[in-house]
Amino acid sequence: MAIFFPDILQQRTAPRTFSYGDKDVMLYALGIGLGQDPMNETELAFVYEKGLKVVPTAATVLASALRGAAGPAPEMPPGHRPSQINFLMVVHGEQKVELHRPLPTSGTFTAEGRTIGAYDKGEGKGAVIINETVWTDEKGEKVATLTGSTFARGDGGFGGPSEGAPEPHAVPTRAPDISVDFATREDQALLYRLNGDRNPLHSDPGVARKAGFDRPILHGLCTYSITCRAVLQEVTGFDPDQIYSHQARFSSPVFPGDLITVDIWKDGKNISFEARVKARNVTVIRNGLTVLR
Repeated sequence: MAIFFPDILQQRTAPRTFSYGDKDVMLYALGIGLGQDPMNETELAFVYEKGLKVVPTAATVLASALRGAAGPAPEMPPGHRPSQINFLMVVHGEQKVELHRPLPTSGTFTAEGRTIGAYDKGEGKGAVIINETVWTDEKGEKVATLTGSTFARGDGGFGGPSEGAPEPHAVPTRAPDISVDFATREDQALLYRLNGDRNPLHSDPGVARKAGFDRPILHGLCTYSITCRAVLQEVTGFDPDQIYSHQARFSSPVFPGDLITVDIWKDGKNISFEARVKARNVTVIRNGLTVLR
């Protein structure tokens, strides 16, 4: 495998049109644990078509044309060499969702992706690749921007810059203003995977053992979305329209059945957060930041 720099910065995905509906919105909300109590009418609004609301981080899965571990094949302008990353050695590093307007409960959009950064940690130390996907509506207006970084463990030493990658958000050093617990279900990864990510690491015990885990792990984007659920619940009063962006860094896997504690710091429109599993004394999400409108 080889990363060619600066050619990799010219990689783009062809525009892809996709649609989603209320069933996709509700399945996503169920997959992150909303609606477990059918008598909780506040959460019911995310899983029932009457007055349906959309969790902001649903943007990470609703673009069905982009679902899949590797995503669509990149395209290169003439004269540039396509980079080939070893996806068996890739770990999702960070994720950010920016909503230029609140997500509707259904619609048709076009998504186009590009590589916006590549940072070389050195031979044997890996590389950080940053990709951006922009949604536009049928009028060509921006709806959402998704930015994600991957740590390519097997692709260092390609000669790119070693510095200049975006710095992670620094959470406050004071005690959190709010700490809230969320219980994950033993079958949560089996439900969440129906949103599109069917990587067997999250469903097949044999594959999980080969990857070094005792059992299948929860999708990182599910844990990420549970932190958004925490902000919705504790800060916005379950009003998704208040959230402009939500970003975080993945630091450790969650196992279905874990109890996740989300710590929240409130500073005006900036809401910092991290998530941990107290039973295993591990922080699973770091450097989290939600920006309110």
